Amino acid sequence: MVDVSSEAKSSATGVTNPYRRTEHCDKIHAYRCDKEVGVIGIDVSKDHLITSRGRVRRYENSKKGYEEILKMKPCTIVLEPTGVYAIKPSQYFKEKGIKVLQVSPNMLSREKEFRGKKTDFYDAEKLENMVNKAKEYDYNPLKELVTLYLFLKDIETKYKNRLKRALFLVNDNDKVNKDRLERLAKGDFTREELYQLEYTPIVLEEIKILAKNLLEIQERLKEVRRMIEGQVPQDHVLLTIPGVGKLAAGIVGDIRRFPKPESFVAYCGLDPVVERSGRAVISRGISKRGNKYLRSLFYFLAVRNYSRNPTLLKFYETHKDRLKGRKLYVALARKLARVVWSVWYNNRPYEPVGVILVMQK
Repeated sequence: MVDVSSEAKSSATGVTNPYRRTEHCDKIHAYRCDKEVGVIGIDVSKDHLITSRGRVRRYENSKKGYEEILKMKPCTIVLEPTGVYAIKPSQYFKEKGIKVLQVSPNMLSREKEFRGKKTDFYDAEKLENMVNKAKEYDYNPLKELVTLYLFLKDIETKYKNRLKRALFLVNDNDKVNKDRLERLAKGDFTREELYQLEYTPIVLEEIKILAKNLLEIQERLKEVRRMIEGQVPQDHVLLTIPGVGKLAAGIVGDIRRFPKPESFVAYCGLDPVVERSGRAVISRGISKRGNKYLRSLFYFLAVRNYSRNPTLLKFYETHKDRLKGRKLYVALARKLARVVWSVWYNNRPYEPVGVILVMQK
């Protein structure tokens, strides 16, 4: 539905009276509804969609607003993927047979030309003019499942930390395994050596609640993980790497986002931080930026499965005298990330010699 207070009048120098509706605006809108306008740029917010053609019009970010935009008979819509607010209109227009393109926010910010203040009108206009730099919208249900999985992992971590805190207040042992967690969830503290302090009864109730919720979250995580693995094809090229499963493929998403192995390693937060001053070279460890779950996953796989992977095993044997402990396993995780990128980006099954040659080029 068109917002009656949202019609803007544009000129060569900018936007004047951006939210004043005139009689001429109604005539323009009626004309648009009878003609195909071709490409439309849309600036998306939570409540409104701002279109770019001719005069700016503001529509509700709802079904009524989408239907009003369809009356202009666009063949292509270009918008910025502003998180969850852009998913619904993008999917709606796509299912109506409209070609939907998206421009990355970084590219849009580089292309903007600010004349005075930033306005939604200029954003929509720029989106329309960037049709050749946009990528076609494609909703991926796997991405939705992965974000849910990572959301639940964050909740699980918070519950674990809170439970350890509560256990430390009444007990000298704050370690939690599955058997102990099940006992605590039932309120069974008979095997616990508790401090009988003033706050002990309250903390015990807290422990019972936390343990019960933590068990439930862990069950939900297992369900979502099975759903993620069900979305990954059985013949996925990544599964040819020993020790790497479907969860890694689901979390990574589109490997084409990373044109070089270094960019993928940096996305995992496994890239080394090195400071140089004159002849001095100081290593500060890894950056720990990017996807912390991929970093943890690759580290876990490196520790548990390096002996199953010929490339990692060779790396381990070569560097075990120079690197010790955690540093060695972090280096193995970084090596595994490069192997994953090489196999997936080139879409070739894992071959130890072939992977090493690709990575050395």
